Amino acid sequence: MKTLSRMMMLTITLMALSGSALIGCEKPSGSDAEEHAVVESGTYEGTIKKVNADEKEIYVDANGQELELYFIDETTLTKGGQPAEFGVLEQGQKVEVEIKKVGKRLDPISVTILE
Repeated sequence: MKTLSRMMMLTITLMALSGSALIGCEKPSGSDAEEHAVVESGTYEGTIKKVNADEKEIYVDANGQELELYFIDETTLTKGGQPAEFGVLEQGQKVEVEIKKVGKRLDPISVTILE
């Protein structure tokens, strides 16, 4: 009976420790956590908050929602009605983005620089 009791205590202790470890794996909240919105397919206007040229990626603030957009082969970029190169994108620019939601990923179909 003592052995069974000890095994139960050991099992309960291990379960408690495992639960504590899993809690530590949750995504942190607050200023250090990066939250990127997953919105429905559609057209959004916003301001570029960050440009990552190495990844061909931009972060756009669209009405308080941060959209993380990785350019795909089909993405078109225009400025003043003319095709433009990724290198013209800068933080602070106003853009209009047409997005296609693919699962949890947002594919930019077109990006138009508004200013």
